[in-house]
Amino acid sequence: MLSKKQKTTIIGKFSTHATDTGSPQVQIAVLTAEIIELTEHLKKHKKDYSSRQGLLKKVGQRRRLMRFLKKEDPKEFDKLIKSLKLKDNVA
Repeated sequence: MLSKKQKTTIIGKFSTHATDTGSPQVQIAVLTAEIIELTEHLKKHKKDYSSRQGLLKKVGQRRRLMRFLKKEDPKEFDKLIKSLKLKDNVA
């Protein structure tokens, strides 16, 4: 679980305006941080199936948001995946 400070830092880095917390860029960045954290947790706790389920939900949600952003604003999508070091594997 991300701390409030970590989440605020991510929101500040990827927000499009001062009070932005819900844009696809911010949501994708927060989900990416949560996915990385859950992946590290699952490397230590291999049989934690409920956390694995949560990880799969977050990956699916991030994929949907990335697909939406790629369709709506391709330039912003390219900028985001470069800054987060993600692959462009959304259809």
